[in-house]
Formats: sequence, C-alpha cells, structure tokens
Amino acid sequence: MRLKDFDNDEDKVIQDKLKQKTWNEIRTNDSWAIFKIMSEFVNGYETMARIGPCVTIFGSARIKPDEKYYLLAEKIAYKISKAGYGVITGGGPGIMEAGNKGAHLGGGTSVGLNIELPFEQHYNPYIDKDKNLNFDYFFVRKVIFVKYSQGFVVMPGGFGTLDEMFEALTLIQTKKIGKFPIILVGSSFWAGLIDWIKTVLIEQEKTVNIEDLNLFKIVDTEDEVVEALDSFYKKYNLSPNF
Repeated sequence: MRLKDFDNDEDKVIQDKLKQKTWNEIRTNDSWAIFKIMSEFVNGYETMARIGPCVTIFGSARIKPDEKYYLLAEKIAYKISKAGYGVITGGGPGIMEAGNKGAHLGGGTSVGLNIELPFEQHYNPYIDKDKNLNFDYFFVRKVIFVKYSQGFVVMPGGFGTLDEMFEALTLIQTKKIGKFPIILVGSSFWAGLIDWIKTVLIEQEKTVNIEDLNLFKIVDTEDEVVEALDSFYKKYNLSPNF
C-alpha cells in the first residue's frame, strides 16, 4: 500500500517509518543524526554546567492545575527552592509546570528540558528564559537529567515518568552512577507498583534483591521531600554539586 492509501495518521506514520530505504539513504540519515545528537549533548552540557545544584521533578503532563498532585508538586518545588536547590523539570505542562511554577514563586532556579513531541508537550511559562532547553532525542535528555540532578522527586505519572524513574534506579543499582535520593511522592499512587515489585520481582521470581528497595523512599508531603534530600546529604557529609 502507498502512504496516501492509509486513512489515519498513525498508520501513515508507521508506513513512513518502515518504508524501504536505500543503503545510501540510511547512511546519509545516520551521519546527519550523529551531528544532531552531538549538538544536543554539547548545548545541554554547556547550559547546565552554568547552573547550580538542582533537583529534578518528574510527573505527568496530563495532571490539571486544580488537581491535588499539581498543587503538591508546586509546594514541593517551592520548598526545594527555599532550601537552596534549583528545580529541573521536563519543561512541559502538568506536574512539570507545577514544578517550574513552585521554583519561580520561591525565587529559585527554574530549568526546563523540553522534548519536542507531536502532542501534549509545550514548554510552560515558568521556566527561566535562559534555562529552557529543547531536545529531539529522549536518550540525550535523560542523560542531562541524570548528570545534573542531585535528586529525583517522582510524582504520579505515566509511561514517561516510569521510564525516567527506572532509568535512574537501574544506573544506581548497577553502580554506573553514584547514589542520590530518589523520592516517590504519593504512597497510595505507588502502592500497587511497590507491592508487585515485592511479591513478583523479589519473592516470586527473584529478579530483584530486597536491598534494592532502599534505592528509593516513599513520602506524601513537601516537608518529607525536603527532609529526605537534606538527610541524605548530611548522612554522607556531602554538599550538593556537579
């Protein structure tokens, strides 16, 4: 079938992505992609290296400003900024907007690492003008998140939020990066996932060690988030830095 023969946009996208390409087309596209990837890394490194210690807040783009987790994320970001940390988010709406808004209201650094998507994502107005970065590649963006964050606060979210959380947990578990605080907010939201990890991964299949549960902490309030961050750095006698 030809591209124009498909009725819906999703089928057209699939057909376009999987259409046969010549070896020369593949080689040319891949070569240019390398330069694009390099430019995103260089721009991300140079911009973020000028920014002080920050905590990343992850969460759903679909949560509305009048919902409880949006309001809680805003309070958390405000408290984090008052504690001396900047705030990094994915730069979009929902929980990300709440994080940047709280940092902005708290007079702290407000960073947005925006991903260009055909839906949902658009940068929010609470990001500092000189700290709004745009990415085409999810994997480049995730490297920047991990490299320049002194802690992750994970609010309720979907596949993207889970991907970012498990990426950080995997890197710490495998000792590819040093340990830093990973704080899950909303015990009722995370209860089902944690129960599955305990009963299936740990007890039943033994694919995860029980000690790996110590890689994260579950809390419910903004004060608990700040306490978890501060206690981590005091315990190891560290000052957050890059």
